[in-house]
Formats: sequence, structure tokens, C-alpha cells
Amino acid sequence: MKIISASRRTDIPAFYSQWFLNRIEAEFCHRLNPVSKQVYRVSLRPEDCLAIVFWTRYPRQLMPYLDLLKNRGYCFYFHFTITGYQKAIENHNPPLKLAIQAFQELSQQLSSHQVQWRYDPIILSNITPESYHVKQFDYLSQQLEGYTQRCYFSFVDFYQKTERNLGKVARQNQIQFQHPTLEQQKQLVEKIRDIATSRGITLYSCCNDQLVGEGVEKAHCIDFDLLQKLQPDIHHRLKAAPTRQDCGCVESADIGVYETCTFGCQYCYATNKHETAVKRLQEHDPSDTVLWRPPELCGIDLTTREYRKKPKKAEIINPSLF
Repeated sequence: MKIISASRRTDIPAFYSQWFLNRIEAEFCHRLNPVSKQVYRVSLRPEDCLAIVFWTRYPRQLMPYLDLLKNRGYCFYFHFTITGYQKAIENHNPPLKLAIQAFQELSQQLSSHQVQWRYDPIILSNITPESYHVKQFDYLSQQLEGYTQRCYFSFVDFYQKTERNLGKVARQNQIQFQHPTLEQQKQLVEKIRDIATSRGITLYSCCNDQLVGEGVEKAHCIDFDLLQKLQPDIHHRLKAAPTRQDCGCVESADIGVYETCTFGCQYCYATNKHETAVKRLQEHDPSDTVLWRPPELCGIDLTTREYRKKPKKAEIINPSLF
């Protein structure tokens, strides 16, 4: 049995819900190794899926079908990111008001245990100083009080592509991004922890154990203990499978593809160029077994590995998200 991650690499609920539902109906999908492009078949039969972990910023497209998933025996929970940064940093995100409404309605449809808030990543700059985050976190936690019990956070990692993209944003918008010291991080975390605690929300530090303690828990985003709370009869054990230093996740199969989310977050490690993501979304075929296939796999039946004549491409109409 596997946990299905849907997905750290893209926003499946927002952009690829129809593909996901088609694969649920077929009870399998294919996933690509992002480096080798090796293809793997992933069973989506309810008896083979220990759980599905959804990662999203706007799950409206999937929400009408959650009862269907539940009735078929799937266990699942959501990581729902709401940060509300300025357009220069998050230039294609859903309006904050609509994101909050979707979060609240999703929690009402499921439970506060099944919807985890991600205030992630925390970016410090001259337009997002500590005072900005304290005020923003206070407002968001007030809106989400009673709708979630957990908030996951991390400070932005300046990967090469992140450094490049934020550097461009900095030049175009006169923004000065900062690399906070550990002491500066702790100072901010203590303030938002106190706010979270007052609203019945526990903070979880993602991939930074130095911030754990005194009311801040270690994050396990793919969390077996949480699954046992949601489904007490689960007794299957899973190996730890950290994705980077201090990551607390257990093993999962990620069925997403990099460079396919068009929300345009400038700090995102999963998307290098917004234009590439838009192109791949346009090329996406909801009836395919893989979310997006690279050119070298076009015409190949991923089940039999045989070449087949490529069918006439159907017109893809992008969903209206907001």
C-alpha cells in the first residue's frame, strides 16, 4: 500500500482535477521520474492507496467530488497554502478572499483535522518585514480559526532557480529580499506561535528542527500519525523518506509533474518559468495516463511501451478557477 502525493510538484486540485478523476475511475496512473523520465505505473485502487495527500492553493474544481472519493473508500487530507503575498511575489494566485472562503468551505465539508494550513514559505524583505508577517498571520489565523488545527511553515530556501526568479522580481520592483539569521527566524516564530496558540492552532516547522520546541512541533507533511487519527484501523508501517534535511515525511508516490503549475509563485522550487507551465497546461490531455508527457514519450503507450499513432489532439478548455 502507498500514500499518493497529489502533489508537491504541481496543484492537481486547481488545474488537473479532471485528469485525477479520470485516473481514479481507471484505478491507475503513470508517474515520471523527474530526472531520468523513467515511467512507473501507480495503482489507484482504494485497497492499494493508504491515503491521498492533496497540496493546493485553490481546490474548488475538486471539492464537488470529495464525497465520491470518500464513498469509494479513500482516506485523504489537504495541505492548503494561503500566504497572501503581493502580486510581485505571487502574481497569478487566487484572490485572498476567495482562497479563505474555499478553505472554510473545504473544512466544513470534511473536518478541521483534514485541512492543514500552510503559511509557507515565509519571505522577509523590505516590503514583507517581520511586522508584515505578524499582521498577516494574525488576520489569516483569525479567518481560519476553527477550520484547521495545524499551520505548517518554513522560511524560503534560496535554491538556484528561486534566487534567479526572486532576483528578477527584486530588480523590477525595488524589493530587497533578506536571508534571516536563525535568531531572527526564532523571534518571528515566537510571535506567530503565540497568535496561533490563542486560536487553537499548532505550528509545525517544516525542514528546520532548530525552530522546533516551546509550542512548535516538527512537521511531518506526509504524516502517518495523522492518518492513524483519520483512520484508526490503519496498521501498515511506512519508512521515513525525507526529501531534504530535517524533513519528517514518510514515503509516498508523487503523481505530479514539475513545471505544470501556473499560479506563478516567484519563490517556487517546482516551477522555473511561468511560460513553460502555461504551455504544459495547454498541452495537457485529461485522458492521458500521465499528467504531462515529454516529447520523447509522445506516441508511446505507457502501458505496453509500444508506439501508437498519436490521436488527434482534443481541444483543452482551461477551467475558470475564480
